[in-house]
Amino acid sequence: MPQPPPDRAAARGLVTVVGAGTGGGAAVVAGDAALVVGGARHLAAAELPAAARQVVLGPLAPALDVVGEYVAAGRRVVVLASGDPGHFGIVRALGERFGAAALDVRPSVPSVAAAFARVGLSWDDAVVVSAHGRPLRTAVHVCLAHRKAAVLTGPGAGPAELGAALDRAGADRRLVVASGIGSDGESVVAVSPREAARREWGGAVSVVLSLRPGLPAGPAVTVAGPPPAPAGWALPEEAFAHRDSMITKSEVRALALARLGPRTGELVWDVGAGSGSVAVECARFGAAVVAVDKDADAVERVRANAAAHGVDVAAVLGRAPAVLDGLPDPDAVFVGGGGDGVGAVVAACAARARRAVVVTLAAVDRVAEVRAALGAAGFAADGVLLQSSRLAPLPGGVTRLAAANPVFVLWAERRPGEEEGASA
Repeated sequence: MPQPPPDRAAARGLVTVVGAGTGGGAAVVAGDAALVVGGARHLAAAELPAAARQVVLGPLAPALDVVGEYVAAGRRVVVLASGDPGHFGIVRALGERFGAAALDVRPSVPSVAAAFARVGLSWDDAVVVSAHGRPLRTAVHVCLAHRKAAVLTGPGAGPAELGAALDRAGADRRLVVASGIGSDGESVVAVSPREAARREWGGAVSVVLSLRPGLPAGPAVTVAGPPPAPAGWALPEEAFAHRDSMITKSEVRALALARLGPRTGELVWDVGAGSGSVAVECARFGAAVVAVDKDADAVERVRANAAAHGVDVAAVLGRAPAVLDGLPDPDAVFVGGGGDGVGAVVAACAARARRAVVVTLAAVDRVAEVRAALGAAGFAADGVLLQSSRLAPLPGGVTRLAAANPVFVLWAERRPGEEEGASA
């Protein structure tokens, strides 16, 4: 039976959490430890008191219950974990259960830090994402969107699965697979995504680095982790190459971005991308982006605009909705253009979107069609007619208002828990 939570004041400092496995030596557990909890390899490598009970860490809840019994009795517990157990590790769960004051945390070198050290790269500008017990798709999107990422692996979410997903996406990445870091069997191997997908890696892999080829050292950073959100968005049309003013205007783009909510770890489709202005701006927010257009010149323009703004956007040539079948499921979708067949395109996008769909239309005749398509997919659509006038100079130093063409902006979001069957 699970024990009631122990008194946190009485539990002060009773649980010692030792980071093992990457520090270059076996953990030595103090002789007064009554219980030692850890993975099988950590227990096998450690010097343990003969009288201490050993619990192999598998499912977390039963192990925490056993720890709770010993803490409630005032007996010392040692938990062995990999590297820095406060970085995507067991410290969070222990702290939630017993309180931070009950913990004496002694970290070793984090596996991510060790892996980057092995290849001679700094990692303060890397995005670290865990796929251990979490959806692999988030890690894939991080690797697609960012030049330097580290993926903490887990069962069903290892180098082979990650490599296969990146290969399907056509990602130009070098994967560094680190196994058994700090042990006699340590291995650090650099492979392409396709090579990673074709190999058997075993269970010793702890971290995979995803690196853009030709990666420079990069500038010094002030805030570690993913780049901050851009200081400005809804960039002027002049910031993008486009054809005959065929571009989503900045005022419309501002509202579309607000409703799309692009973020690190998600995938956004820009369907009917044109210049790719929406795609590029979503990528600047850290999202992985696929831009689709039926025109080959437009696809090349998207690629050029993405390169000019220093972001990765996968540009796909094809006609929607048919071309969408081969794409991974998106979190959010922007549909621009609003031409013939827009209802079928929106229906296909809404059936796959996990979170949000945004559609821009010039013709009032197509509003009902798009709302019906969103409703049929389980979305409740909302929208506005966006009319704007920009300041324009007149002779004599005075100013007039120059009206832009009105645009309907429709959007729809799923409520939490209503995600359709979008797979990893």
